[in-house]
Amino acid sequence: MKVTVYGSHLCPDTLYALNVLKSKDVDLSFKNISGALGDLKEFLAIREGNPLFDGARKSGGAGIPLFILEDGAQTHDIHKVIG
Repeated sequence: MKVTVYGSHLCPDTLYALNVLKSKDVDLSFKNISGALGDLKEFLAIREGNPLFDGARKSGGAGIPLFILEDGAQTHDIHKVIG
């Protein structure tokens, strides 16, 4: 299974998720939104108008980590990725 993770190396939730995924030998691509402008632009395009981020917008959060599965499904729930 290939998973794309949008997050930041400055975010403890992202770091936790990356460690869990690596321990499960998940094939992942990490998009560091705080380290690469291109990754940030991709993330913002995904986030814009996406109801998955309604809670994050209301609470002032960024909505990371974001997991995009091979089939295009998007989630913030690591258990949906590894489960």
